[in-house]
Amino acid sequence: MKFYADLHVHSRHSMATANDLDLEHLYIAARMRGIALVGTGDATHPAWLDEIADKLTPAEPGLFALREDLRKPLDAHIPPACRGPVRFILQAEISNIYKKDGRVRKNHQVILLPDLAGARRFSARLDALGNIRSDGRPILGLDARDLLAILLDQSPGALLIPAHIWTP
Repeated sequence: MKFYADLHVHSRHSMATANDLDLEHLYIAARMRGIALVGTGDATHPAWLDEIADKLTPAEPGLFALREDLRKPLDAHIPPACRGPVRFILQAEISNIYKKDGRVRKNHQVILLPDLAGARRFSARLDALGNIRSDGRPILGLDARDLLAILLDQSPGALLIPAHIWTP
């Protein structure tokens, strides 16, 4: 089955993003662009996780839908040609800045999590290691391999995707 996805998204909790970057606006933008699967962005940020838990309901395994009472009023403003299901996947981006072999390494990882329980465990573990509350895109002094080990320990079905390296 073919579908379009955007798995590298942020919320209003990330620096340099819009204040109205919420699940409702992500839903509208996904529909208008023909995107069937969209990341929640910032799924390690505790306040955003609470909002995700409040506004999304489980759909298919590992996927979520915007609550129907939130979705219905939005659908009235979407052209018929753009109507189609939109699913969310719990997603975050982590910035890794660390020293290895005498050099500073900087890279970003996209994290996909299968459920809220695993996302909360992963968030709590990262909260013990660094500041995850000031920016939805936390910067942690972890090697990507160590981040992966923590991720899989807290949420065995999760995925880590190397997103991109920083501009030198």
